[in-house]
Amino acid sequence: MNNRGKTALVLGSSGLVGKELVETLIKQNTYNKIVLLVRRPIEIINTVCEPHVVDFDHLENEEVLFQVTDVFCCLGTTIKKAKTKEAFRKVDFDYPVEAAKLASKQGVEKFLIVTAMGANPKSHFFYNQVKGEVEEALNKLELPSLHIFRPSLLLGNREEFRFGEKIAAKASYIMNLFMVGPLKTYKAIEAKKVAAAMAEVASFEATGVHLYPSQEIERIAKRKRF
Repeated sequence: MNNRGKTALVLGSSGLVGKELVETLIKQNTYNKIVLLVRRPIEIINTVCEPHVVDFDHLENEEVLFQVTDVFCCLGTTIKKAKTKEAFRKVDFDYPVEAAKLASKQGVEKFLIVTAMGANPKSHFFYNQVKGEVEEALNKLELPSLHIFRPSLLLGNREEFRFGEKIAAKASYIMNLFMVGPLKTYKAIEAKKVAAAMAEVASFEATGVHLYPSQEIERIAKRKRF
């Protein structure tokens, strides 16, 4: 596909899914410009990419950058990295919601976001609760086309070392062999597959709100056309 009139914006391009997504979008060759919102200067990996160093606490100052066709939100952190629940909530709730508001104001066609399996605003687990709350908040914005991806444990090479996730990831490769039938929903999934599914879904013409559990993400990723 090569629709050179389309542009994209990616939040969280340095993360596990975000990095894979940017590479996938470049290979897909659908967008003539991919805006990357980053905290610090980065090396431009392709001429189609346009990085902008921004203050995420004041995204409203970057409203003009949201004049794109599609917005991909791959923002996410952990309590350990964020240090506090307040800091975690800022990254996983405040930033995505503010980005969605700006996207809506600028008439963006699609908003695609990665949350997590188990996302539920009423969850007893803070992580899942915040993920559910961000989904709920985005739903209320009535975006033209909202796509929510709920992957299971993500597999891939992170920039930062997370001992617990490294152990879980190694175990998951073995456990996935036994995840059949109803258990398929809980299989760990590679970040590059989530990225592939996001890129594929961005080509859909569907409007409204759409949820993609991990198993559906796997299925869509296999259909990629690039």
